[in-house]
Amino acid sequence: MSHHLDTPLAAQGGQLYIDDLYVFDGDGTTVFVMDVNSSVTRADIKRGFHAEARYEFKVHFNGADAEELTYRFAFGEPDGNATQTFQLYELTGADARDDAAMGTPIADGRTGQITTGQRVRVWAGRITDPFYIDLDELATINGAVKNGAKVDRSVWRADQAKNSFAGTTVESIVLEVSHDEPLLRPGTEIGVWCRTLLATDAGGWRQINRAGHPMMWPVFWPHDTDFSDPANFRHPRQDLPEDGEEIAKAVAGVVAANGTAPDPQAYGWSVARALYPDVLPYTVGTAANYGFAVRNGRTMADNAPEVMFSLILNTGTTSGLTPDVTKAARADTFPYVVPA
Repeated sequence: MSHHLDTPLAAQGGQLYIDDLYVFDGDGTTVFVMDVNSSVTRADIKRGFHAEARYEFKVHFNGADAEELTYRFAFGEPDGNATQTFQLYELTGADARDDAAMGTPIADGRTGQITTGQRVRVWAGRITDPFYIDLDELATINGAVKNGAKVDRSVWRADQAKNSFAGTTVESIVLEVSHDEPLLRPGTEIGVWCRTLLATDAGGWRQINRAGHPMMWPVFWPHDTDFSDPANFRHPRQDLPEDGEEIAKAVAGVVAANGTAPDPQAYGWSVARALYPDVLPYTVGTAANYGFAVRNGRTMADNAPEVMFSLILNTGTTSGLTPDVTKAARADTFPYVVPA
């Protein structure tokens, strides 16, 4: 029996839930990484990628509100060795925005192996998760944002911070695109987001989950474990008009309670406009850094929770952790991840 979106529980699998998006400079390349299916969710997690889903990287150019480039992955059913075949398609122009468009096949391979295609290299499989955060700190931030309340600093201490994701694993798709790709030449300003889609019994596709900036779901929609929030289904161009007020109001409430902004409403809207549309900005060929002064791509070492907490609270907020806690989960050369 197939699991289509028409089945109520089909959308609740970790295989469709995006954990992280990274975009950074490689060796004469741009690297896109999408992680899904974290083992932190439950002990009996189903491994691999969903065979009835699509996994896509979407690329906007020069601040455009619509994507002009899509890299689409489709995976086969797991074989006896728990590996899967995959196909990678490139879609450009209007096709990049059309779920019915077939695209151009540019690589096909198998999980756990390096695959070389047309100006691309690909690796996909299970890895040690490079993301790090103390979930106890996140809980204190969540409560303050939800209730528009003062952050209770007594319940979490930075000197006792622990990485709640230590020892966890995720499924990762690593796509490396050469600077020889005409659309991704050095100096090109891009905005990147990724998404998962699931086949429907009606023969179409439905977007299940998406990601751009880090920490958006954990901070603003922490209980959206069944993919029911409208943010999952819309296109980034709809973010600010449809949801800007919600983000602005949440941020205004928490900075007002903590006394960190003279005009909480204005600050709330400034954050909403900084995060929406929810696409990750990056200048091709430059050093990526998701930091306090600049948000330019994101490396696997960047302390995204610290940056996002500080932005939302409008005050420096330490995570108590450094990139060294996941040093063993990162590699300097392709595929940049560490297989689990």
